[in-house]
Amino acid sequence: MAFPNSSTPLLPRNSTFVTPSLLWKAGAILATTGMIAGAFGSHGLKRRPGITPDSLTAWQTAAHYAIFNGLALFMVSMHPRFSTHKFAGPAIAGGGFVFSGSIVALVLWKLKFLGPITPLGGIFMIAGYITLAL
Repeated sequence: MAFPNSSTPLLPRNSTFVTPSLLWKAGAILATTGMIAGAFGSHGLKRRPGITPDSLTAWQTAAHYAIFNGLALFMVSMHPRFSTHKFAGPAIAGGGFVFSGSIVALVLWKLKFLGPITPLGGIFMIAGYITLAL
């Protein structure tokens, strides 16, 4: 077995859209967004008019899911088989952005039409994780 060096990458790349680098960056964006959202929820969001304890709980859920999915994407991006999987990583990333993003929009701007979108993000996340198990 040859050890990877500068001419043989640890994770071989193919011509697909899904690359380990893309998943790593998506994970970094999700994790960072989740941390910023968590900090804002703990300090700044409470002062906004119309924010209820239920909306703070929803906000916290969105922040936690963004962080968890970001960390998961870091791990997926380093996996030799799943880092270029056509469905798992994109489903986790897309589902995470839709799930957390729709909750943020619901809390901040009261965009009620996004309420039914949130579970779709969750379904995509779940499908991505199930695909990793298959």
